[in-house]
Amino acid sequence: MSDTPSVLSPSQKPVGVDPARPSIARIYDGFLGGHNFYEVDRVVMEKIRTAVPEAVDIARGNRGFHNRALRMLANQTGIRQYLDCGSGLPTAENTHQIVQRIDKDNTVVYIDNDPVVLAHGRALLVENDFTHMVEADIFKPQEVLGHQEVLAHVDFSEPVALLQVGTMHHFEGDSVFDIMREYIDALPSGSYVVLSHFFDPEVPELTEIAKRIEQILVSGPLGAGRFRTRAEIEAMMAGLEIVQPNATSGPGMAVCDEWWPDGPRLTPLSDSAKCVAGIVGYKP
Repeated sequence: MSDTPSVLSPSQKPVGVDPARPSIARIYDGFLGGHNFYEVDRVVMEKIRTAVPEAVDIARGNRGFHNRALRMLANQTGIRQYLDCGSGLPTAENTHQIVQRIDKDNTVVYIDNDPVVLAHGRALLVENDFTHMVEADIFKPQEVLGHQEVLAHVDFSEPVALLQVGTMHHFEGDSVFDIMREYIDALPSGSYVVLSHFFDPEVPELTEIAKRIEQILVSGPLGAGRFRTRAEIEAMMAGLEIVQPNATSGPGMAVCDEWWPDGPRLTPLSDSAKCVAGIVGYKP
């Protein structure tokens, strides 16, 4: 990503988008190298970069985990339908591109309520009959699970892959566990859940990084961005059988970059990269 990225002007905004209010979707896209953000988003990005210069590694690690987990599911599980909650702005290797490359008839339903995400997503998907963009609040499971368009494209009598990648850390409070339980309870046997989350490793030097970023996100205009511990993140997957995250560990959670990496690591992980974790669970 360039040190001086281009910034959209307010006149370039889709209908319904407030360029005076930062968007986590635009900020995340900006850290991944995208350009669909406004000045207000750039200010938040620069605050994060100033506090933790390697913070971009969190976004990249999270995206890499998303891509590898989806390739695994599409190649090895027979899952044919994917419910991607809080999908964010289109980037390289979106969910539908990954799973439909493996099977062109795989169905993907994206859920978001950010107007800029919806505008970009619908424009991108206009000619894809197996991919759909639905407006709903992912923190209200019944709104998602009972949405007419979701029910039109997702058959909940058959296994589903539910994605909550980089979403639940933007929900404050202990109700996050109830939200995940409601989603998991609605899934049929044979389904999978893919979850990534800002991670407090409970190691002093890493916790300090996590708290610095959290302070910017929670106390700033975004108002959310909670780093949770291993025990808290694993508790969100209650009732699931957890997939082994790499060749050397047992079932459990792993730092995103260490969840079945594509090859040997030739350079050490940055400390920031150790502050986002991924976990995949199977519903028996």
